[in-house]
Amino acid sequence: MTDGAVRYSEDGAVGRIVFDRPAARNAMTWAMYDELAAICARLTAERRVRVVVLRGAGGKAFVAGTDIGGFADFTSGEDGVAYEAKMDRIIGAVEALPMPTVAAVEGWAVGGGLAIAAACDFRVATPDARFGAPIARTLGNCFSAANYARLLAALGTARAKRVLLLGEMIGAEEAKAAGFVIEIAEGAAFDAVVETISGRLAKNAPLTQTASKEAIRRLTYSNLPDINDLIGEVYGSEDFRRGVRAFLAKTPPEWTGK
Repeated sequence: MTDGAVRYSEDGAVGRIVFDRPAARNAMTWAMYDELAAICARLTAERRVRVVVLRGAGGKAFVAGTDIGGFADFTSGEDGVAYEAKMDRIIGAVEALPMPTVAAVEGWAVGGGLAIAAACDFRVATPDARFGAPIARTLGNCFSAANYARLLAALGTARAKRVLLLGEMIGAEEAKAAGFVIEIAEGAAFDAVVETISGRLAKNAPLTQTASKEAIRRLTYSNLPDINDLIGEVYGSEDFRRGVRAFLAKTPPEWTGK
């Protein structure tokens, strides 16, 4: 949980966020999440760019979720509630950026990576891109109310249940058919599509874009229920501890329902 970085650069009107931990499929460490939050705070305060592109380093993954080693020290449901609250603040900061955002997804966007991609306004994917949150098959944890709402808005109820209950991965073509992905391309064409969409966004009225983004965000999350009791029960369970141990040991978990 000590290596990796989230890097930021600017290219004219375009800001670029890169999740840089390719050896671990850009799985996020606590430090990387903090770096992402700091970048979002800076972008919101300065508003120097007109569009932001988010991308994983290495070309094999966008973000493969949170580094599972970070869960090894969790001892209670309160740890899970605190973790999900932190994820809400950070992923919510991505979603609340005043300028449009484009997720350039090459390969895997899993768990927290799926949530980050869903928090962006648009997604461009390579043909091998895969979107999912197979927590029912792997860790035995859960999401926050905001992340559930985000996935429902992005994928629809039926696909969200396939992702969350069956642990299925959604391919690029299905994600495009669902409207979640705006375009599929690979190689030089992938970069060209990302740049074309970014260029179009940078030319449009920024105040209109900001108002529309914020209105949609408020409508999506209006009247969210408090599900901390559910989060605490799941993260405080023996099944969650079994899931973490099994994942780190690379063995299949054995669920008990307790």
